Amino acid sequence: MEYREWSNFLIPYSQAVQELIVKFENIISEYRSLDRYSPVEQVSGRVKSVESILDKMRRQDISMEDLEDRMTDIAGIRIICRFVEDIDTVVEMIRKRKDMEVIEETNYIAHKKASGYRSYHMIVSYPVYTVWGDKHIKAEIQIRTLGMNFWSTIEHSLSYKYKGKLPEDVLKRLQRASEAAFEMDQEMSSIRDEIVRETI
Repeated sequence: MEYREWSNFLIPYSQAVQELIVKFENIISEYRSLDRYSPVEQVSGRVKSVESILDKMRRQDISMEDLEDRMTDIAGIRIICRFVEDIDTVVEMIRKRKDMEVIEETNYIAHKKASGYRSYHMIVSYPVYTVWGDKHIKAEIQIRTLGMNFWSTIEHSLSYKYKGKLPEDVLKRLQRASEAAFEMDQEMSSIRDEIVRETI
């Protein structure tokens, strides 16, 4: 596929990311305008680069014909929460929405990856309206705490530096750091619960 064809192919994915960011940012704005605590702290998004798409296609043996069905993270949204329990709230919000359909969920918080990675992933089908007509885009929504996001960002940058082949001692230290980050998340939730009980 030529550069121009890739650009056209990615247009609806870019549109989906932009629209989803606005919708989740509106949740933050609505809560704050009502002077209420928002379970969504931050929202960001990205469209996978052509280089990353081609690399994943090679690694997973995905053909162009199967690309839109099999690669579910071309459009990606990241939702950051303050507390672990906020993740459950956001997941339920997304499940109830009528403007997108949840087609897959993976709980990497209850079942962390071997690396120590924690996050809640949802694959949604989201409709966009383009000059070529209606199109349903698959998008991956990652929901995590600030602590989980900090760990994941550092781990990703280190993996990139070592081209995905981290030394064993680094892997073990990252796993310990993941546990420390999760313990901090749990302690912060406990502190908040205690403060809330005292103010009732």
